[in-house]
Amino acid sequence: MDYKKLSLGLGVFSLALGAAELFGARKIAATLDAEGHETLVKGFGAREVLAGVNLLVAPAVATNMWNRVAGDIMDIVATSAAARNSPRNKATWGALAFVAGAALLDAWVAIGLDRQTGKTLPTHAPLPS
Repeated sequence: MDYKKLSLGLGVFSLALGAAELFGARKIAATLDAEGHETLVKGFGAREVLAGVNLLVAPAVATNMWNRVAGDIMDIVATSAAARNSPRNKATWGALAFVAGAALLDAWVAIGLDRQTGKTLPTHAPLPS
């Protein structure tokens, strides 16, 4: 399994998801019955874009994937709160299931990168003398 390629693909996905959250925050908040929380959705979008950029720059670095897992946990907490506030909203439950699946995939790729590359932190080539 090439976890680096998976990480790179998840980086592209992060950019797309982050852009959707940044530019569609009002629609997302309305769909999740979370009107008034558009700024939070935009903040999550900005975090997602940053995660995507980090993965595109250094897809073999497991820490970048673990950062996505941490973001997924934040998303699970926020989406759980939305589900608790609007338990009959199927879109909210779908979003929660999606985020849980993404968290599992992200953790699996992060563990794979840990084993495959051993790169926890980015490394840089030494500067020429």
